[in-house]
Amino acid sequence: MQSTDINAASPGQMDPDNQARQTGKTCGSCGDSSCSTTQRDLEEKAAEFAERVKLQARLGNIKVGKSTVATNLAIALMQAGKKVGLLDVDIHGPSIPTMLGLEGQTIRGEGEDLLPVDVGGFKVMSIGFLLRNPDDAIICRGPMKIMVIKQFLRDVAWGELDFLIIDSPPGTGDVPLTVCQLIEELDGAVIVTTPQKIATIDVRKSISFCRELKVPILGVVENMSGFACPKCGEITQVLSAGGGRGIAEDMHVPFLGAIPMDPMVAEACDSGRTFIRHYAESPTAKIMQDIIAPIAALDREKTKTAQTTQEQTVQPAPNKANGHKRIVIPLADGKLTSNFGHCPAFALVDVDLTDKTIIKREDIEAPPHEPGLLPPWLTERGADLIIAGGMGQRAKQLFIEQGIEVLVGAQPDTPEKLANNYMTGSLKLGENACDH
Repeated sequence: MQSTDINAASPGQMDPDNQARQTGKTCGSCGDSSCSTTQRDLEEKAAEFAERVKLQARLGNIKVGKSTVATNLAIALMQAGKKVGLLDVDIHGPSIPTMLGLEGQTIRGEGEDLLPVDVGGFKVMSIGFLLRNPDDAIICRGPMKIMVIKQFLRDVAWGELDFLIIDSPPGTGDVPLTVCQLIEELDGAVIVTTPQKIATIDVRKSISFCRELKVPILGVVENMSGFACPKCGEITQVLSAGGGRGIAEDMHVPFLGAIPMDPMVAEACDSGRTFIRHYAESPTAKIMQDIIAPIAALDREKTKTAQTTQEQTVQPAPNKANGHKRIVIPLADGKLTSNFGHCPAFALVDVDLTDKTIIKREDIEAPPHEPGLLPPWLTERGADLIIAGGMGQRAKQLFIEQGIEVLVGAQPDTPEKLANNYMTGSLKLGENACDH
C-alpha cells in the first residue's frame, strides 16, 4: 500500500491551542483556522478531537502511500529530487532497516515527538528500530498493531514531505485497513503481486478492498516476473508470467510494469544497499525507473493544479437543457466556509444560467461527518456544482466521479453573491484553502 499524500503525550494530553502557539498554525495542513481539522464535531470527545488534530498536523505537510518495491520506489523518488519518507508498517516482519543498512539504528524522542531515522534527508520509520534484538519476535494482536500504526502516523515528526511511501503487509487485514482509515485521502495504492495464480487471487481481493475504501489504485506491479541472467541480462520465464498484467486488464487498473528476479536485487537487499541506486545502469533498475514515472507525476499534477488555481476567473459551464443548475455552498454563520467536510450546513442555490437569476435558495443541515458520505448525499439532493473555499484532492475526485463540478479557492461571502458572481463570470478563485 502507498500514501501520499496518507498528514509523546497521550491523546488526552494534547492541547490544540498550545500546538497553535508553538507552530504559528492551528494545523500542519493549512494556515486557515476555519479548516475542518480545527473544528470539533458535536459528538466528538475531547480526546478524539485532540488526536485527530495531531494526526492531521503530522500528515498535512505530506503531499502524497512489497518491501523491495517500496524501498526502491522511495529511493527513486528521492533521486528525482523529491522529499520522501518511508514508513514500514509490516509489524511482524519489519525488513526495511535491513534493506537500507540501518540495523542497529534507534529512534530518538524530542519532547512529544518521535524522530525518524534521517539518511541524508530521506526519512525512515519502522518498528524494527524499536527492537533491542533483530531476532526478537513481535507478538501482538490487532488492537496493539492499530495502536502502533496510529502512533507512527500521529507522533512521528516527518516534517515536509512530497511523498510518504507506506510499506504494508500483504492482504486486506488490520494493518492496511487501519492505514486507509487513518489517512482519509490517500493519493493511491500500488498493488504488488507475483505471477502465480494463487498470488493473483489475493491481489484481486486487494483491488476490491481499495475500491471499497475509495482508495485510488495507481497500478499493479508484477514482481519476480522471470529470471534476469546476471551475465547477459536475458530474462527467462521460470514461473508463469503475465499474471499482474492480466489482473490489471481484467479489473481495469493501470499495469505499471514487471520486475524480474535479479540476483543483484537480492545481493543489494542483503548488504543494505539500495538496488536502484547502486545498480542504476542495470536493465532491472531501468524497469523500476519506468514504474515510478506515473507515481512521480502525482506531485507534478498537484503543483500544476495549485498554480492554475491562483486567482482564476471562472466562466459558467454550458447550460443544462433547461438552463438550470443547483449550486452547493458550505455554510457557517451565513457565509461560505472553507471547512467543507465539517460545515454545519449547506446552501442549495438554484440558478437560471440563461437569465442569470437566482430561482430559490434552501439551507439544509449537514449530515454527520463520515468519510465518503457527502458525494452520494449531495448527489441525491441534485447537486450540479460545488463552490468551496477548500477541498482535498481525493474528495474532489469523488464528487467529479458523481458528475458534480467542483470549484475551490472561493473567498467567504454570501451564497447569493457567490452564485451571482459565478453566473456573470466574475467568480474569482484563489489558493485551495484546505488541500490536505
